[in-house]
Amino acid sequence: MDTPLWWHDDAAGGVRVAFTCVRAGNLGTHVGDPARALENRRSLEEHLGLEVGSVHYLQQIHSSRVLDASSAQLPGPEQPAPEADAWISPRGVQPLAVMGADCPPILLAGATSSGVVTGAAHTGRPGLLGGVLENTVSAMRSRARELSEPGAITAWIGPGACGQCYEIPEEMVDQIAAERPAIRSRTRWGTAALDLKAEAAQVLSEAGIEVVDTAGCTMEDESLFSHRRSSQQGAAPGRIAGIIWTP
Repeated sequence: MDTPLWWHDDAAGGVRVAFTCVRAGNLGTHVGDPARALENRRSLEEHLGLEVGSVHYLQQIHSSRVLDASSAQLPGPEQPAPEADAWISPRGVQPLAVMGADCPPILLAGATSSGVVTGAAHTGRPGLLGGVLENTVSAMRSRARELSEPGAITAWIGPGACGQCYEIPEEMVDQIAAERPAIRSRTRWGTAALDLKAEAAQVLSEAGIEVVDTAGCTMEDESLFSHRRSSQQGAAPGRIAGIIWTP
């Protein structure tokens, strides 16, 4: 059977990181058939060797809010997923997921003398500009002073719309790039664009985080879900996920 994973790797401290592709199916319960999305999540957990229902998903709202997964309840039939756009797991115990479909999912991990601290962030434009990455790194470092050392945390930037595809109005780019110059880009056809992945890499690098860019443009690669491609070209809607866990 074809793997549901687009990219995966083993990291320090026994951590595993992965990003899914369309073969995993749509993982967003707010897109298409919610029941089918839950089935896809269960199938993915089985493929990863995780307990069914153990992966923590968020109700993502394009915010800069970060939650501690060790104190969050897993959603049930009458319990919705918590609203936020990033997680941390202070001991790396909880498998964390964030979804995307043009907004890059970013996974983070830092090994300490007492274990590993993991994180996952959804970096849509509002959340990225609002400081979701800075807040995630701060939350991780608040759990272990060792993680404040340069290079102590590694971040994996997952697939997202690239800076040559993410077109937005020129005046909006000018306004945003005035304070965040790394985000300015141009499309292949010469119009104004944002590069969310470049901005995320800049924020992380300035914070002393080791960055791994896994590449992948959701608008160009049909093995990935894209909200913009779905809206503009009628492609199947859906959400990929970035997942970080310790086996």
